[in-house]
Amino acid sequence: MPHADRNLAHAVDPGRGVTAATMQPHSMQERLIVGLDVPTVKEAEQAVRELDGVVSFYKIGYQLAFAGGLDFARELASGGTKIFLDMKLLDIDHTVAKGVENIVKMGMTMLTIHAYPKAMAAAVEAARGSDLCLLAVSVLTSMDEQDMIDAGYEYDPHTLVLRRSEQALHAGMGGIVCSAAEAEAVRRIVGPDMAVVTPGIRPAGSDHGDQKRVVTPGQAIRNGASHLVVGRPIVAASDRRAAAEAILDEMRSA
Repeated sequence: MPHADRNLAHAVDPGRGVTAATMQPHSMQERLIVGLDVPTVKEAEQAVRELDGVVSFYKIGYQLAFAGGLDFARELASGGTKIFLDMKLLDIDHTVAKGVENIVKMGMTMLTIHAYPKAMAAAVEAARGSDLCLLAVSVLTSMDEQDMIDAGYEYDPHTLVLRRSEQALHAGMGGIVCSAAEAEAVRRIVGPDMAVVTPGIRPAGSDHGDQKRVVTPGQAIRNGASHLVVGRPIVAASDRRAAAEAILDEMRSA
């Protein structure tokens, strides 16, 4: 992907602590990320063809990554498409750093790291000077308060999201992944420049699936989200193009 086309900036204000690349989208189209949550590259290629001209940013996660999706991600990125690689890295510092170094070489636009301070610090150092926007995963949108208790956390989801947002800012990450329900509070913590990326987006009246902390596209924009990740409401739609255009219209109206 050409460097000049990425709409990225490196925030270096030592008072904010942010050193990683951050995203500054200029249009609603650049703020919509479609999750290619399909089992094969063939199906992903079909979705991209159907959405050509409407969508320019895609998320590739575990399901597709382990079915040839990493090569597909490189192919899309080399053609100028923005790719959010949703790997949610978490390991010892050295392993995280070496993984990030190789992902930088792939030409990806965004990469997720679980918001553990040491993992984030290692990732930021490994990506330093590149255009890779590192996103801190705060609390999964499929988790509610009971899930947090069952997992052994002493915080409710909202409190932990805010704590991890502060830690991500301090570590120098480029953005936060959180529910749009928490986006307004997160934005107050991280300021105007960091990306606030919100999955769990569902148009009004749609099936929530396994998501628990969901918000509509318009409300997510009003809450301060910089990017919306939408998977099934678009990819599983009978008319993917129309579904994407409807979501973009709702985002613009907000």
